[in-house]
Amino acid sequence: MKPESHAPTRPAPWVGGWNPQASRLDSPNFGRRPTAAVVDLVVVHSISLPPGQFGGDEVQALFTNRLDWEAHPFFQTIRGLEVSCHFYIRRDGSLWQFVSCDDRAWHAGVSTYRGRDNCNDDSIGIELEGVEGDVFEAAQYAALHTLLAQIAAHYPIRYLAGHSDIAPGRKNDPGTGFDWSEVTAIARLLQIATP
Repeated sequence: MKPESHAPTRPAPWVGGWNPQASRLDSPNFGRRPTAAVVDLVVVHSISLPPGQFGGDEVQALFTNRLDWEAHPFFQTIRGLEVSCHFYIRRDGSLWQFVSCDDRAWHAGVSTYRGRDNCNDDSIGIELEGVEGDVFEAAQYAALHTLLAQIAAHYPIRYLAGHSDIAPGRKNDPGTGFDWSEVTAIARLLQIATP
């Protein structure tokens, strides 16, 4: 009888910019990156739909153009919006992916960082389920740590910024409730600069 193996199993490899540990839900809101783009920036955002409500599937519906605009009065203020991100981390730490990291997600909008405009061209966008000014969950920071390490293993990431850092005056997320000290250690380990 062959002895039982206790060797650790390796995680499945990324294929085509998709993280196999994320729940995949393809968004139509993406484009090709410019040929010369160097993906060296991760942008952290916060989102909840309706604002301040957690646990529904409205964010996933927004990123896949399936949001019922009539379901809540707030949705009328964003009616027709076509946006996406690469990753979405729920309050419980569960991870979703909407766009391949090899492609350009529509998360940054008008933006400038490290001397470059149009941050969508060369960044990876991560949305945290939350509200600007409110705190995030320990499970979200744990998932973010793991995800940052995974992204840095596949792309030459050198910068980590908030949406507010790349679009100051226009965007405030992830907000004052996001604890940058929670990601400083992993960023230093990965040699990623933070704001």
